[in-house]
Amino acid sequence: MSKLARRQAPALRPAGLIVAGFILVIMVGALLLTLPMSSADGTGTGLVTALFTATSATCVTGLIVVDTATHWSTFGEIVILALIQIGGLGVMSLAALLGLLVMRRVGLRTQMAARAETKSVEFGDGRRVILRVIGTSLVVEAVIAAVLTVRFAVGYGQGLVHSAYLGVFHAISAFNNAGFALYSDNLVGFVGDPWIILPISAGLVIGGIGFPVIFELRRAFRRVRGRAAHPDRKTPARPWFSLHVRMTLIVYGALAVIGVVVLTASEWRNPGTLGPLGFSDKLLAGLFSGLSPRTAGFNSIDVAAMHPSSLLVTDVLMFIGGGSAGTAGGIKVTTFAILGYVILSEIRGEPTVHAMRRRISPEVQRQAVTVALLGVGAVMLVALALMYLTDFRLDAILIETVSAFATVGLSTGITPSIPAAGQLLLAALMLLGRLGPITLASALALRERVRRFERPEERPIVG
Repeated sequence: MSKLARRQAPALRPAGLIVAGFILVIMVGALLLTLPMSSADGTGTGLVTALFTATSATCVTGLIVVDTATHWSTFGEIVILALIQIGGLGVMSLAALLGLLVMRRVGLRTQMAARAETKSVEFGDGRRVILRVIGTSLVVEAVIAAVLTVRFAVGYGQGLVHSAYLGVFHAISAFNNAGFALYSDNLVGFVGDPWIILPISAGLVIGGIGFPVIFELRRAFRRVRGRAAHPDRKTPARPWFSLHVRMTLIVYGALAVIGVVVLTASEWRNPGTLGPLGFSDKLLAGLFSGLSPRTAGFNSIDVAAMHPSSLLVTDVLMFIGGGSAGTAGGIKVTTFAILGYVILSEIRGEPTVHAMRRRISPEVQRQAVTVALLGVGAVMLVALALMYLTDFRLDAILIETVSAFATVGLSTGITPSIPAAGQLLLAALMLLGRLGPITLASALALRERVRRFERPEERPIVG
């Protein structure tokens, strides 16, 4: 190829690298899961089942078509765990780390891809960002795994090795908001055990708020500690947190409280969920049921037995999701908040959109509208297709499709009964939800179009 041809050849954008990386990992994982050694009975697994499971694990969703606890062998479970970890950290972040360790340097393109995957709000050394992401993930997972290991060993009489295995698996699944569990009833058997439920809840919240929030919180803690150690030292006045962090923490916290209160109150007397539990167990189960849709996918009560109103609230919480640049899915709480500020500004008749004493750019507003509308469209199209393919109720199908798009994993139990065509649709929806509508669209676009002129302005009637 000549120099001119190489110069004119379009480079693969970071979004394209991310899409290609995820698809490659899913394919490799699916092939490994089809092997006889991956199944507990040694007979192998069908390609559609393996592909669905690999997609669900890599996209940290948690929807399953076979029982994780009984169908897969230890090797198959380890494959699933590896896919969860890779999907949670981001394929491109791991690729950049590998380049750092092997070649002692990271290419610019890989750094850009890693930043796009982690949506880092900082501009700095890409290697440092990637190492901080991975280091933070491993530390949090290790702490949660240690607590769970002790509990499984002391409280349930499991051997130390098996307890450590259970602790590590559920810690990684919790921090990455995957929702995979090594029990057939997920976490229903631990509904009243705070030593299991609370560490997993902490993991899903920390992973769900996003790495930029975690990094800024850590910097704020260091600033407080530095001021306490040197009270006479003068430091320049600056905002404690960025708009992104403030918006994420406030909206995430508010939705968490609303979800916990509404679902606990709605299910308090339901004989199929919270009804038979004691007072303290009801509170613990209600807390977990309100946090899990943010997009962990674990369940300590029977989702299929929940009231239709509770399922609708769960749909909303799942669709909104968690924080950007974390392991959670959905349209993200910042997107939801920006849309709220856009509506508020329009109601007030203000020409620009302001949030927390900051102006929101028109580009960000358009991105928020695009993400939300593409998400609604994708969920509705797949839900409509599943209604033609199956005989299930709308509320069950809607839980399934929103759960797939928001990479949650909560289900009323209909996933194994959905035909292969429907399962493939759900797998595609999981991939779309993990990568994000705008990321996927930009990756598939052949080129960017530059508008060289503007048409005359006209205002159609709205409403």
